[in-house]
Amino acid sequence: MTNRIVVVGGGLAAATAVHELRTTHGFTGPVTVLADEAHPPYERPPLSKAVLLGEKEATTAIVRPAEWYADHDVDLRTGTRAERIDRDTRTVHAAGEDIGYGQLLLATGARARRLPLVDDSGVPATYLRTIGDSVALRGLLRPGLRLGIIGGGWIGLEAAAAARTAGAEVTVLEALELPLVRVLGSEVAGIMTAMHREHGVDVRTSSQVTAVEATSDGTRLVLDHGDDLVVDHVLVGIGAQPNTELAEAAGLTVDNGIRTDAHLRTGDATVLAAGDVANVDHPLLGRPLRVEHWDTAIQHGKVAAATLAGVDAVADQQPYFFTDQYDFGMEYVGNAGPGDYDRVLVRGDTAGRVFTAWWLAGDRIVAGMHANDWDAIDEVRRRVGTTVDPAWLES
Repeated sequence: MTNRIVVVGGGLAAATAVHELRTTHGFTGPVTVLADEAHPPYERPPLSKAVLLGEKEATTAIVRPAEWYADHDVDLRTGTRAERIDRDTRTVHAAGEDIGYGQLLLATGARARRLPLVDDSGVPATYLRTIGDSVALRGLLRPGLRLGIIGGGWIGLEAAAAARTAGAEVTVLEALELPLVRVLGSEVAGIMTAMHREHGVDVRTSSQVTAVEATSDGTRLVLDHGDDLVVDHVLVGIGAQPNTELAEAAGLTVDNGIRTDAHLRTGDATVLAAGDVANVDHPLLGRPLRVEHWDTAIQHGKVAAATLAGVDAVADQQPYFFTDQYDFGMEYVGNAGPGDYDRVLVRGDTAGRVFTAWWLAGDRIVAGMHANDWDAIDEVRRRVGTTVDPAWLES
């Protein structure tokens, strides 16, 4: 029986797991990485930030160069898609070969959620998910370009900031009453929306696209309230969906991602899942949690490597993410989705966009963030998950 570890995926969770296996846990057995893109595993945050702004080359998103894998005796196969898993024979079929494994890590990530209205129209459009997507969009950004962004989530707003910085005329179309309102609540979402409007972004809320038409002057986006918008290019940012098809076909449990325990093991003890695709039994929250953020990919990679190496480890970290838009930076810790909190406490200078915000369920802090208050992140990390003193709330 082989002790080969096969890692399927080309993102940060895969890169971290392989690095940890070799450097932290001293695993000397064979390791094979199957990455379906042409690049070694890379991270995605720069694609909507520094790479899109032209401040960094796309190759800086690559976590470690191909030479690192060769130097550490890792069989890295780029441009290779895993097509099938046979759990009975413990093999992964890829590129006409059956690759045997002792343990398998699925870090297949997520893909951009498609919008058929746009896809079926044939108009010029981008989904910002890959290195190629970022490079292509960066090549289009120029003063005067009319860019219509469908979706006011993190990707849409970061792209809007980059496009405005490049001089493009940007319109963001958000279906809800405010961008990010489900994540941040109305007050903080309102601050973010006002910031973009101050920078010249036309943010149209409660707006859904009902038709997409190619015209002699560009692309016409027909909106549900009767307005039309004509743009030169469309960016769609309506979220992502986990790449679960491989796991589902193999008979693993899939429910909003590949279901795992806190050690990242699936129902098959030889198969793990990590990163954007993993829906993990979170021991602190007491429920499954799937997170599509940079820090979670790193933490999952570390936990997966430990579990693969036979070391006890659990994925119990509070989710963390960050964003940079114009001169605004924020860091967020915790998880406060719709229904998870009953109020938001905001402290500081909201007009100057230097503040902290706390999401509370009763007197328990379920999430916290700072905006441009870089000394506050330690307090945010310390307080999230705790019950607060009423005196602190009133101070």
